[in-house]
Amino acid sequence: MSMKRVAVITGGASGIGRETCIKFAKEGDQVIVADFNEKGGQETVELIRSAGGEAEFVKVDVTKLEEVEALVEKAVGFYGRIDIMFNNAGIGGAGPVLTQDMDLYHRTINVNQHGVAYGIIAAGNKMKALGIQGVIINTASVFGFLASPGTFAYHATKGAVIMMSKSAALELSPYGIRVVAVAPGAVDTPIIQGFKDRGMLDSMRAKVIGGELTKPEMVANTVYLLSLKDAEAINGSVVMADQGYASFK
Repeated sequence: MSMKRVAVITGGASGIGRETCIKFAKEGDQVIVADFNEKGGQETVELIRSAGGEAEFVKVDVTKLEEVEALVEKAVGFYGRIDIMFNNAGIGGAGPVLTQDMDLYHRTINVNQHGVAYGIIAAGNKMKALGIQGVIINTASVFGFLASPGTFAYHATKGAVIMMSKSAALELSPYGIRVVAVAPGAVDTPIIQGFKDRGMLDSMRAKVIGGELTKPEMVANTVYLLSLKDAEAINGSVVMADQGYASFK
């Protein structure tokens, strides 16, 4: 059985997820790139392998518990263990509160909230069963704290991620499993670029120290730091990775 750490990362086909996969692999961890987007996920795997890293792709729909449980089982099948679960898959979910597209509303809740819950449950159970004192990291957002117009469902899900992280940390701590959340701000990802036509990008840039969007690799570096044994004092916390977006207003 391998003694290298094994990291399962959802949303690994693009954005923060891809950069986090690359970061963990670069640091010597074995990576499971998980995403519904098979083409993008395979591209991430190839980027890692071409740089000498170890990675496998697993297609997953995080809105289905059985698929997330199968993802965790496949990770253990490939590499013998699971040390890190990064529940990162998410969608934008834009729409004003009074004129919600209800299909998009439910889709946003299913991906951003239920997908994280299923990741916590599946990884937590497997880590407990294997006796691994691992870490589960969830992608929250500054928008779990701050309101903005036209993103009602997204705000709801990220607020949920924050409290699910705290609650799960409390319940899993007896097994030595940490649960933390990372809260990015305005990150240059496909989700954020989708707001370009709505004139939101300029206002987001104006709220970031330095006036530029956060790079996905900056968030990936934060996630990696949270995964380390040296970060064991951080549990049940939300770590802001937002370049001051939520603080300096």
